[in-house]
Amino acid sequence: MGGPVAGSVSGVPVDADRNVPGLIVKFGDYPLHHGGVGAIRSLGRLGIPMYAITEDRYTPAAASRYLRRAFVWPTTGTEEPELLVEGLLRIGARIGRPTVLVPTDEEAAVLIAEHQEELGERFLFPRVDAKLPRRLASKQGLHELCVEHGIPSPAAAFPQSYEEIVAFAENARFPIVAKNREAFVRRSQPAVNGTTRIATREGLLSLARDWGDQPGVILQEYLPREEAEDWIVHAYFDADSTPLAMFTGVKVRSWPPHAGMTANAYVVDNPELADLAARFIKQIGFSGVIDLDLRFDRRDGQYKLLDFNPRMGAQFRLFENESGIDVVRAMHLDLTGRTVPEGEQRAGHRYIVENIDLPALLAYRRSGYTTPHAPTRASGTELAWLAGDDLRPFFTMLARFVRPGARHLYQLWRTNRRGGSTSTTTK
Repeated sequence: MGGPVAGSVSGVPVDADRNVPGLIVKFGDYPLHHGGVGAIRSLGRLGIPMYAITEDRYTPAAASRYLRRAFVWPTTGTEEPELLVEGLLRIGARIGRPTVLVPTDEEAAVLIAEHQEELGERFLFPRVDAKLPRRLASKQGLHELCVEHGIPSPAAAFPQSYEEIVAFAENARFPIVAKNREAFVRRSQPAVNGTTRIATREGLLSLARDWGDQPGVILQEYLPREEAEDWIVHAYFDADSTPLAMFTGVKVRSWPPHAGMTANAYVVDNPELADLAARFIKQIGFSGVIDLDLRFDRRDGQYKLLDFNPRMGAQFRLFENESGIDVVRAMHLDLTGRTVPEGEQRAGHRYIVENIDLPALLAYRRSGYTTPHAPTRASGTELAWLAGDDLRPFFTMLARFVRPGARHLYQLWRTNRRGGSTSTTTK
């Protein structure tokens, strides 16, 4: 892999292998993805050559000064796996040397896991049980794993027909939450646009009439926001499921409100949560980067696992330890045979996603939601888009966001009148 070359982040030396590039892998049409930009910057600042799959040449990721080349490959995420594997292998051949894969969505993470043999000839990535990432990305699969291993999670039902939904509605306590059961159906045949709060029995039955003979949904207990607090865990685990980087934080705001993408968050030390995550990962034998969403239920004092993303989360740059390591750097170092430096996380650090935090702030002021564990003052702030050493992604985001982005935010926020529901996005 070549000799060690020292890079530096904020004055902290990081021993990275510049001979091994990184490739951002994304499937689907979501060009305004700050997580991909963050990964390009994170590894690029160490001198690692960075490549990315983009929808076109005018995405924020393609504009980054740290990107060596954008491979324009418009996809929907619904293509046959064989076509996606072939496309990845063609890109690998054009790069011409072993490359670390950095998936930014569930479809990419699952594809890599399920085609490890073909992709392993050209790429580097954590090796896992080929079936595990798909199960973790599935709402039903995750719930079953939580029950199996004693990890708290919201009560859930998985109706197989409209009749079962009617029977469920008779005894359900509303509001409830509906989600697409499988991450891979959300683009081809979504039952709901995202996580959807349904206020009444009538609203549920009205929505369910459009879900077909085999509803692809999970109906989940609603954890009231006035009795809850949202937490996140990001980590990287090696081949033995040992955490080489572990971070915990509290989500202050999201968009759409209370269930969507992180808009504002803080690093907060939470040993109990870190222990829960490490124990679960060890039990299931996972290796790689994780992004967990949990909700602390004040009614019973439990952290309940809502989502398990078997890949880096869009807000991963919130977290970095005092040695300059985030989860993407930890993965690259580990896969290239380097030691991952240890260090305490930057407690009190704040992360803001500029284009969605303002509408989220306005919505949260009306809701009265509070996060008691959020620090009163940030020890530092990381912006998702604006970076002094890489300005073009920010201005590219603004150019693409103003009109279509504002319309998209409004559509996500708007209440579904039939179900009294609010939909979210999970990217």
